Amino acid sequence: MRQHWQLQEAKNHFSEVVEKALNDGPQVVTKRGLEAVVVLSVDTYKKLTKPKVGLVDFFRQSPLKGINLDLERVKDSAREVEL
Repeated sequence: MRQHWQLQEAKNHFSEVVEKALNDGPQVVTKRGLEAVVVLSVDTYKKLTKPKVGLVDFFRQSPLKGINLDLERVKDSAREVEL
């Protein structure tokens, strides 16, 4: 299973790089001998970027839970602006 590609090679064999990313896992592309980017499947990307907890649980775990915030809007009239 090949996982590292030089940039020029990756450009010349892009379809193969994509197929390997889909079937064999992430493919690393190097530029001037240094790892530059990773080509990976959408499924792998979604797993990596999916939040660990849902929004409700996120707020329940917040250190601000239980703090009494004043969320009432000020009802002053808008300021005058010269145009």
